[in-house]
Amino acid sequence: SVSAGLDLPGIFLFAILTLMTLIANLVFIEEAVYIYRKIPSSKRSIIIWINAAAPVIATTSCIGMWIPRSTMFTDFTAAVFFATVIHKFLMMMIKECGGEKLLLRRFENGRFKISTGPCCCCCLCLPRVRITRQTLFWLKLGTLQFAFLRPVLMFLSIVLWTNGNYTLYNFSPKGAAIWISCFVGVLTIIALWPVGIMFQQVRTLLICKKIIPKFALYQFILILNHLQAAIINILAMQGIIPCAPPLSSSARGAYMTQQVLIMEMFLITLISRVVYRRRYDDLEPLECTSEEAGDNKQAP
Repeated sequence: SVSAGLDLPGIFLFAILTLMTLIANLVFIEEAVYIYRKIPSSKRSIIIWINAAAPVIATTSCIGMWIPRSTMFTDFTAAVFFATVIHKFLMMMIKECGGEKLLLRRFENGRFKISTGPCCCCCLCLPRVRITRQTLFWLKLGTLQFAFLRPVLMFLSIVLWTNGNYTLYNFSPKGAAIWISCFVGVLTIIALWPVGIMFQQVRTLLICKKIIPKFALYQFILILNHLQAAIINILAMQGIIPCAPPLSSSARGAYMTQQVLIMEMFLITLISRVVYRRRYDDLEPLECTSEEAGDNKQAP
């Protein structure tokens, strides 16, 4: 077992990280109760989903830290959950504008700037697209496809893994991992593009809703959970992170990723509690007040 091979500092580190995971989950539960009581029902579930991203990633990392053989399942679970969060974040921005109908009415003569990251940030010559019901449908479809296809690819990976055809850290051209990872990467970029387009359009309108820090937290979770983990895994595969028997380089890289993620997601959970908690009876700018009133009329 893991605990049997740990010295006293290692046991202390594992205990501290487990405690941080527990605190993150308790903070999220308290925040979920607040959201359920204070926020209109039209936005309630979406905001709870987004707030759950950091605690879920911390929990899966903690399980993977204690049970190393579950790393593949915990990593995939966190990735699938965050794929849904990407779609939920897009829907939250639409809801914060008062819903799809009010957003279309407000921007009836506006145009989406599609030359934004991560797909087309360098393609400044791209034309702006009219904001219509059809373009909103394509934006929502761009994030929804990832929330649907990521679990399908997870299931395929587990089936190949049980048959011995999939190794998590084997990126040789003959293996399935490199092709599935590349396909997931393309789908991820396609899913992130609509969120960036919508944020560029509504960030000024929703500044009173703290949309900029909310978007920053969402970006931090994305970068830390995907890019940071990929960099550490590459360093481990190249031998830059040395092996320490009985742990191989890839196993040490997985341990480092999980431990760092727990600390980072703990901090993000605390910051999210501050950013997403706001009093709905406070005075706000006129445009925000009218939107909030429209939401309250829709709420049962």
